[in-house]
Amino acid sequence: MFNEENTVEQMALDTIQANGWRFIAAEELPRQYEEVFVESMLRDALVRLNPEIQADPDRADEVLYRLRTLPVSVKGEGLVRANELFAEWLRGEKSMPFGEDGEHTPVRLIDYGNPANNDFVVTSQWVYPSKEGGRRFDLVLLINGMPVVIAEAKTPVRPAVTWVDGASDIHNGYEQSVPQMFVSNVFSFATEGKCYRYGSIRMPIDIWGPWHDPTDKSEGTLVDVRRTVQSMLRPDVVLDILQNFTLFATDKKHRRIKIISRYQQYEAANLIVERVVKGAPKKGLIWHFQGSGKSLLMVFAAQKLRMHKALGNPTVMIVVDRIDLDTQITATFNAADIPNMVGASDRNELQDLLAADTRKIIITTIHKFGEADGCLNDRSNIIVMVDEAHRTQEGDLGRKMREALPSAFLFGLTGTPINKRDRNTFWAFGADEDDQGYMSRYSFEDSIRDKATLPLHFEAVDVKLHIDKNAIDEAYAQMTDSLEDQDKDDLAKRAAKMAVLIKSPERVQGICQHIVEHFQSKVEPNGFKAQVVTFDRECCVLYKHALDELVGPEASAIVMHTKGGKGDDYAEWKLSKDEEEKLLDRFRAPDDPLKFIIVTSKLLTGFDAPILQVMYLDKPMKDHNLLQAICRTNRVYTKKTHGLIVDYLGIFDDVAKALDFDEKAVQKVITNLDEMKKELPALMTSCLAFFPGVDRTVGGYEGLIAAQDCLPNNETRDQFAAQYSVLSRLWEALSPDSCLAPYQTDYRWLTQVYESVKPPSGHGKLLWHALGAKTIELVHENVHLETVRDDLETLVMDADVLEGLLDAEDPGKKSREIEIKLIARLRKHKDNPKFIALGERLEKLKERHEQGLLNSLDFLKELLTLAREVVEAEQEVDTEDEQEKAKAALSELFAEARNGDTPVVVERLVADIDEIVRMVRFPGWQNTKAGEREIQKALRKVIYVKYKIKDQDLFDKAFGYIRQYY
Repeated sequence: MFNEENTVEQMALDTIQANGWRFIAAEELPRQYEEVFVESMLRDALVRLNPEIQADPDRADEVLYRLRTLPVSVKGEGLVRANELFAEWLRGEKSMPFGEDGEHTPVRLIDYGNPANNDFVVTSQWVYPSKEGGRRFDLVLLINGMPVVIAEAKTPVRPAVTWVDGASDIHNGYEQSVPQMFVSNVFSFATEGKCYRYGSIRMPIDIWGPWHDPTDKSEGTLVDVRRTVQSMLRPDVVLDILQNFTLFATDKKHRRIKIISRYQQYEAANLIVERVVKGAPKKGLIWHFQGSGKSLLMVFAAQKLRMHKALGNPTVMIVVDRIDLDTQITATFNAADIPNMVGASDRNELQDLLAADTRKIIITTIHKFGEADGCLNDRSNIIVMVDEAHRTQEGDLGRKMREALPSAFLFGLTGTPINKRDRNTFWAFGADEDDQGYMSRYSFEDSIRDKATLPLHFEAVDVKLHIDKNAIDEAYAQMTDSLEDQDKDDLAKRAAKMAVLIKSPERVQGICQHIVEHFQSKVEPNGFKAQVVTFDRECCVLYKHALDELVGPEASAIVMHTKGGKGDDYAEWKLSKDEEEKLLDRFRAPDDPLKFIIVTSKLLTGFDAPILQVMYLDKPMKDHNLLQAICRTNRVYTKKTHGLIVDYLGIFDDVAKALDFDEKAVQKVITNLDEMKKELPALMTSCLAFFPGVDRTVGGYEGLIAAQDCLPNNETRDQFAAQYSVLSRLWEALSPDSCLAPYQTDYRWLTQVYESVKPPSGHGKLLWHALGAKTIELVHENVHLETVRDDLETLVMDADVLEGLLDAEDPGKKSREIEIKLIARLRKHKDNPKFIALGERLEKLKERHEQGLLNSLDFLKELLTLAREVVEAEQEVDTEDEQEKAKAALSELFAEARNGDTPVVVERLVADIDEIVRMVRFPGWQNTKAGEREIQKALRKVIYVKYKIKDQDLFDKAFGYIRQYY
């Protein structure tokens, strides 16, 4: 029978050895279980690679003492910071006083110049920190005795168990419980033999990425995974990633994070470096789809170019085309603490830097070359990377740049496909040697397939809100690609007909009403935010006033260009750079009340806010501008499945045509919700087909047992889960559209079945995922009518009841009922290792019963034993502490508020609230309107009715505590 060891793990092991790593069995490595490093190997490397240590081998121990402190202090320091400090040692950036007269000399742990000087070892089933109760790692790759890659291989036998479960074991398990093992980690990977995904420490699982060989990007088989392992897990690639393709940065919440390159960034940056080292061709065009990480690609390339010994300390220039884009690229470089970086804020400064032959990373804008006179620097080791290359060739700017830097290397990057008629861009950047003019290409489809970006859905609205198509075209004729971001106020005058139509008070009110209703029902429940794109600056203000009336002034903000001063009608909306950045940080914060950013031309390119899901588009746009704008919504974010565009002008009708691109490719990225609605009936039918003859009107255990009888084994359950997953994603995308109404009852029923057969251990995370917010809300709308009595304690603690159970005529039916209760109990403690282990036992028990190894009566006996253990474990769990916190907070609130009019015994009041809330609440109630309604109703019964306290402020505060603690 297949298992992990003899298929996936063995394949990976064989391939890694063929790549040049030598295998040593974990038990044969000269280390104690509690040691993170194989210290004898590390000591040998220190002596071998450092002449000063070779002269006095005892110095190796001094280095080892320093290195050991990092795993020891990881819990206090934090894993990311400890990993960053260790990376400095790994990259040879640390020194010790080993030179003459105590002079500091660099310490080398790894030889990058001559990889053959290093010891590359792979081992399997590495145990840490103790044999009994320790963690066991499937594969560990070591360089000079330091664990740099950790892998988890899952069995390919059960379809529901995938790489996600392996990644979860690493991210949610090992990194949390034994962070010491990850202090020297470069990256980890997980595979089940079909897909391979890798990530760096503390990287959320949903952004772990694939690694593809440039020649073949297919996946789904063991052969594909072997090809990936062959490509990525080569000693030279691991060393390159460690030295040049990992960064430590500060995120928007001021936390340190580790960033590792995706394969397309690695591939393209290395192509740039290769060209520069070779000396030809001196240019190249890179098209990587919007949102797939071009800024980081430039950071990685700049970092490697600057450090490359063969290039003699080059100058790297990053050229952006718009003033506000300057901040996004600069922010990426600044966040990553890249040394020797300067910004050229005006033409003179740029000319001075080039004239002085500055050897740094210079960030500037294309327009600063506009007034350059002739050659500024003819050195050949100047490398220029131009962002949004398709737009930088306006007028003579591209030629001016070429004249100013005649010998420089010129690489153009773009996020949108370049039309063949765009000859200027190909002239400036396209090398004749490159197929179709591109040096590197990462398309819409690649990006969606790899989940580097999300697909886009678009939704057209009621035609009543649309504008006459001719008026749009007429207005658009006045708007050109060459418009500066500084809004041209006479634009609206020249497109007068359009402006009058678009700004009519009735229409503005109608649009804003639609925006608020749409946002509150479709976007806000999932915790996402919105961007409103208007025709011009006057519209920004009109929409702001309308939204203020509907949702209050805190909910929205305008970001637009204003000069400020007396002559500017929009001076009150002026924001300094610092104010704007603070505002955008608030927008990115999930718990900030700022929900809408209103713009006309700012933030339509280069604005990165993954929490942004929907764009309400009410401005005529075409071609690259349209694609760049809508891609603000495609960034990956927790539980976000797609970006959404709500189109108030009907400009999406010709999006594929506008891009002059293959329509099928565009359709894969941009989906019309009307098309999705057509898929719903067939998907619903295929899910219900699993339950022929089941009466879906029967509730409680009877109904669930009948449904579960139709899913008798893991294979059928996983097939059902796969179908339901597709249906639930569609439901979340469409909800609360009226087209769902006829299917609500069936969908709620299917959801309850899905939840009741979900593996209690949490295995199978790809298929058996957490329900979406809109699905939870639907399930709980009538929850007080549908709750099924859970009497598990009575069942397992009462001898008479137990005896009656074991004498039952149909033990199978009783088993199924207990199983349902048991799964519900286990799921309440889904993150507790003790309950995960009990869940795994339940799954194994069910499997033995399904395989005929346990008869129904024995299965029931085993279930009851397990149920007793679950109940006992629950009694030990520290829920008392949570309950006490909740009661203490409420007691304090009512004690403070008590006066002569409220002579109540606070303890009694709090006990009543506690009791009634516990009866009514359900998991996740805070995320549903129905849940909030039920709790508020229960709270009113106690505060308003029973205790006659009529104080709205007190009620609101009490409800706030209940939201937090219950």
